[in-house]
Amino acid sequence: MKLVFAGTPEVAVPALDALIASGRHEVAAVVTRPDAPAGRGRRLVASPVAQRAEDVGIEVLKPPRPRDEAFLARLREIAPDCCPVVAYGALLPRVALDIPAHGWVNLHFSLLPSWRGAAPVQHAVMAGDEITGASTFLIEEGLDSGPVYGTVTEEVRPTDTSGDLLTRLAFAGSGLLAATMDGIEDGTLKAVPQPADGITLAPKITVEDAQVDWAAPALRVDRVVRGCTPAPGAWTVFRAERLKLIQVVPVPERTDLAPGALAVGKNNVYVGTGSYAVELLWVQAQGKKPMRAADWARGVRIASGEVVGGGGAL
Repeated sequence: MKLVFAGTPEVAVPALDALIASGRHEVAAVVTRPDAPAGRGRRLVASPVAQRAEDVGIEVLKPPRPRDEAFLARLREIAPDCCPVVAYGALLPRVALDIPAHGWVNLHFSLLPSWRGAAPVQHAVMAGDEITGASTFLIEEGLDSGPVYGTVTEEVRPTDTSGDLLTRLAFAGSGLLAATMDGIEDGTLKAVPQPADGITLAPKITVEDAQVDWAAPALRVDRVVRGCTPAPGAWTVFRAERLKLIQVVPVPERTDLAPGALAVGKNNVYVGTGSYAVELLWVQAQGKKPMRAADWARGVRIASGEVVGGGGAL
């Protein structure tokens, strides 16, 4: 088939690479979000998908909006048979969805109908799911509600951050997307409607969502920290400033600390929760680089009775 691939961030690149490497289909062009400011200089930088496509000589389309007539006209000229999608980042209008004969097929990082929305991996980690996966489905105008072509499953490991899990799913999902294109071409694969039961939603995680509630149980605190790593980053308040929490570990044997209470040892920093304590392993203070929590504690000289949290949003 002739394909136009739509995607933007680094997590979409393995799927693009898999389609190029398959040799069975022609990736005629990619669609990606416009160049965005990045770095200290805030200069415009092309998306990872755009950079990969340019490296291998594939045409790159960067419409400000996918309903722009110039983009739609070029898509009609290319006349793709199918448009595979991975984390493109913009809603596709009906006029665009109707152009390819086999529609737009999305690789979504959950086992649909679970975790429909922008942040399925983060929500899976924060909810304590033991198994998740990726799905390919035919895009329709509803939110991730189209019929499913195929799935792969992936274990959520006890120490996984959302970044760890998403990296594995990106590679596992790339093979699924390539196999889905093969099955659509040879007619052996039919999309199956999603069940009406089991629908959960995964809206974007905001900075406010990432503030740790120390009254919650230790396992919940751990899941929030892992689910919000690397983005948007879990945080708490210490001395009226935001403290980013990069890694914690539950410590069931430490039950003597009230929620938010700090206890500092020679090489350990503990915080009380609604159940038992967690140990802070890595943190990042405002304006500082990430550091071991014990080094941070020595630098700020935590006094007896000091706490984290309770300062509200900053």
